[in-house]
Amino acid sequence: MPRKTGAAARRKTVIAHPSSPLLGAHMSIAGGPSKALERGRSIGCTAIQIFVKNNMQWAAKPFAEAELEAYRKHPDPPELVFGHASYLINPGANNPDFRKRSIHALSDELIRADQLGLPFIVLHPGAHMGDGEEAGFRRIVSSLDAAFTASHHGKCRIALEITAGQGTSLGHTFEHLAIIIEQSKFPERLTTCLDTAHLFEAGFDISTAEGFWNVVKTFDRIIGRDRLAAWHLNDSKTPLGSRVDRHEHIGKGKIGLAPFCEIMRSEEFSALPKVLETPKNEDLREDVVNLGILRGMLA
Repeated sequence: MPRKTGAAARRKTVIAHPSSPLLGAHMSIAGGPSKALERGRSIGCTAIQIFVKNNMQWAAKPFAEAELEAYRKHPDPPELVFGHASYLINPGANNPDFRKRSIHALSDELIRADQLGLPFIVLHPGAHMGDGEEAGFRRIVSSLDAAFTASHHGKCRIALEITAGQGTSLGHTFEHLAIIIEQSKFPERLTTCLDTAHLFEAGFDISTAEGFWNVVKTFDRIIGRDRLAAWHLNDSKTPLGSRVDRHEHIGKGKIGLAPFCEIMRSEEFSALPKVLETPKNEDLREDVVNLGILRGMLA
């Protein structure tokens, strides 16, 4: 199993400094990646998540040098920016052509992420498409290894995201993520991302402070805190264990505020980026409201 971090399982009582949380939301790169930095900073984000290309297309034109220059020389970027892989990508696909396209797209996104200097991109592990978990894991590991091999000079890691377990999706248990990390030829390039909505929808009861910390301790035991790279802060439209992935605004869904208070207030997570993936319009007004609720938990 991947290396465990036993000491991290102990809950710390020190509250993170209210002025310094790595907090933000997913931002669009429409108009170029530097625009995402501007959008995030316009609402006070200190951390943002971006797609490195159009999320609903397999391929993209290479970044123009002017785009990269504008991104790299942005005068006031958020403190931390990371990526999210396209939802089209399924490393566990049983269709050979689809899997080949997924590997190519993922390796390309790793290269693009390196051009932007992103530390990691978040990826849904994939679905076995009816062939069963064992076959699905074999294909996922093989696909990730192939993508890493194609971008072997790169530094960007992949953060495997816990999933809700919808359909034949894998990754809805900590054991699933541990299997992928353990079997990969590139474990040093694999980390994880925990999504509050996905955890709840997969059956992890984080609706109370006690339940939340019990889940964290389980994660520490099976995977290890050194493998946690980021939090996605989303409430859930669907109930505990629904296995249906539907995000809701903070405090408006089925989870309640307890886990968000713990994540925001605990020193254990102060160095980790925490980003929203909640519904919103172009004016980002919903993000402003949700971020205000989260920041208010530090008061």
